[in-house]
Order: sequence, then structure tokens, then C-alpha cells
Amino acid sequence: MRRSPLAAITLIVLATCLVLAGCSTEPIKSGSASNSSSSAHLRTGPQTATVTTPAIRPIADNPAPTLPATVPSFGAGSVTVRSTDRIISLDRNGTLGTIVYSLGLGAHVVARDQSTTFPQAASLPVVTGGAHQVDVEAVLKANPTVVLADELTGAATLNQLRAAGLTVVVFSGDRSVSGAPTLIEQVAAALGVPGPGKLLADRTRTEITDAIKQVPHANPRPKIAFMYLRGSLQFIAGKDSSADGLIDALGGSDAGADAGLTTEFTQITPEAMIDANPAVLLVMSQGAESIGGMDAVLKLPGIAQTDAGRERRIVQMDQTELLAFGPDTGAVITALAQAIYK
Repeated sequence: MRRSPLAAITLIVLATCLVLAGCSTEPIKSGSASNSSSSAHLRTGPQTATVTTPAIRPIADNPAPTLPATVPSFGAGSVTVRSTDRIISLDRNGTLGTIVYSLGLGAHVVARDQSTTFPQAASLPVVTGGAHQVDVEAVLKANPTVVLADELTGAATLNQLRAAGLTVVVFSGDRSVSGAPTLIEQVAAALGVPGPGKLLADRTRTEITDAIKQVPHANPRPKIAFMYLRGSLQFIAGKDSSADGLIDALGGSDAGADAGLTTEFTQITPEAMIDANPAVLLVMSQGAESIGGMDAVLKLPGIAQTDAGRERRIVQMDQTELLAFGPDTGAVITALAQAIYK
């Protein structure tokens, strides 16, 4: 299964812990002729990619659900949702919350996770803490009629919520550019609004296609490395990390995969970075901040010996945008392309 970068890293970290325990840029001009030119150039110096479109653009206004709805729940067979009057979503990237609001059901959300940060949800009580740990008592206090959860929420927490009598629908952590419309339809089906779900999925699919068409095409394709950074945890993405789909959409070639890194993520070493020799480094803003900012990223082992290091070519983006793969995926591609190309 191809998982999102965050999902893959989470599994790596958990496995490591078990072993140790003994157990703004200029807009891209429209017009395919100019954007398809092989003379497209890369920017130099650190850049921050920012989505300029609203995070929430509801496809409908409080649509009436058709319930009960029986849908698959990842790892738990089928679940029947009988009420969407009070919704909570639990997701490390805030994707599920964004989808719920984009479906027009924001008025039914009674609490949020710490990754659901857009203004419409800002006043809601937060039910997750550090490392996205779920406060089960806070969830129960909010009295939801349905909980939507990412599989990374954890089996123990999910079982506690079920044991308390809550209806819990779990979604796979497999996130990608191409999978965004499918996830939207899955969430919509669980909430009994498949019609608005199809409209939102179709809009998302069209925006992704249009955004990719507008990405400048350089020849040869620039090598782009996605790096996951969180303090001492420093990885470069390799084959099948799901970052490769995003890199491909940006007109690039996955530097880690090209260097023969066969695992989803590999610990950063001078040898790994020099072999990959990326022209562009792509990081989460929170990850860069965790080690001291973009200047500190450029000082990591081996980076100074890469094309990206020599040109200080690093692009950061907020993790709730970069890793979400939700309704704003097209806008994310556009913002990243604007930061990468000039």
C-alpha cells in the first residue's frame, strides 16, 4: 500500500521505538504554450509555498443526508452511520475536517483535531494534543453522533471510542494526489451525502488536472527530494512514498527513487544526499522549524554537495497543505509550482 509520507514515517518511527524498547512567489502565467517550454527555469534561494485560495469552498449549503448509510471502515468491516448531527474528525493532516466543511456540513462539527486550523473551525474545542494524541474524554464530552478517523489515530483509541458506544468510521492513511477525489467520495458516503461528494470530487479532480497543465515543463525534469524532518528524525523519500506522485505532478523526478532508494523513507546521510543530488528540496514548514529553519536544513549532511544545496534551493510548505491531499490539492500543486519555477 502506498501511504502518505506522514503515515509511512509514523510506521517507521513506531517500528524503531519497538526495537529500542526491546519489543510568495509570482503567479504562473496561463497558456499551455508558454508553460510547456523546455526553457523553464528553477528559482534559487529559499522559498515558501502558500495556497492563496480559501481553504474551505463549500460545494453545497448544509446538504440533507440520506441515512442510515452503511460504509466500509478501514480494518473494521462495515459501519452504519445513523446521524450526522454532531461530527468529529480525527486526522493528523486535517484532511477529513477539510472535506467535511467542503461538503457544506461544517455546522454539524462539534470539535476538531489540532490539524484542522482553518478559520471556520477555529472556535471549536480541540480534542487532540501533542503527537496527535486523542483526548478520549474530550471526544466523549463533545457527544458526537459520528467520528471520522484516520487509521493513524491508533487501534487502542479507536477501540475506546467504540466501547463508549460511538459510531466510528476509519479511513485508510493511503494519501496521494490521484487518491484525493476517492477519499472525498468515501467521506461523503459515510455522511450520507454522496451527491455533493461526487460534485466535490469532480471539482477536485478537474482542479488537479488544470493545475498540472499549468506547471512549467523543464527539460530535463528537475530532481526533487521530499524530506521528512522532525528534530532528530531526518529522512529522504524513496520509492513509493506517495511524495513521488506529488513530485511527478510538479514536473519533477523523484531524486530519492532515481538514486535507487527502495524503501519509502531512508535516514539522511551524506552518501544518500550526494547520490540523490536533488536540484530542489521540498520540506514541511514545521519540519524545517523543528531543526532551526531552512538555513539549518541546508546544513544537513551532504546537502551542501548537491545542486539544491549549492543554489540554496529549498521550498517549504505547511504540513496541513503539503500532506493533506484533500479538496485543495490542485491549489497546493499550483502554489508549489510557483515556488519552484520562475
